[in-house]
Amino acid sequence: MSARDAVTGLLAAVDAHDPDAVVSRFAEQVVVRIPAIGVYEGVRADLEVFFADLLRAFPDLRVNVKRVVVTGDAVTAEVNVEGTQDDAYLGAINQEKHLDVDEAWRFEITDGLVSGFEGYWCQQALYRRLGVKRLDRIALV
Repeated sequence: MSARDAVTGLLAAVDAHDPDAVVSRFAEQVVVRIPAIGVYEGVRADLEVFFADLLRAFPDLRVNVKRVVVTGDAVTAEVNVEGTQDDAYLGAINQEKHLDVDEAWRFEITDGLVSGFEGYWCQQALYRRLGVKRLDRIALV
């Protein structure tokens, strides 16, 4: 399986809201970096929680792939994540706000599995979309 195919399969599993299929794409020793939520040297459990929370909070989540760049075993996907909030997410209570945020997800692939994941987006834009007024104290707009 090529690195591109591995990432395409994972993105399809996220888009299909299949957390078991998403988790099955991770290597046991995956290294996770998601700076926006304070994960700098995370492990598989951090990645499982990240995707489970995302799918739970946005039951109509759509991951629209804008571009995929493959460099050897590294794959970077520019995606647009959109959906309507239906549960608390990253400290923002549910106000049924529509999320529409551009993100970059970088994957390291080893033997067809994700062995490294980095997720980047503007946390301020995400909170703004969810109706959070202040970042020092989560409050509603």
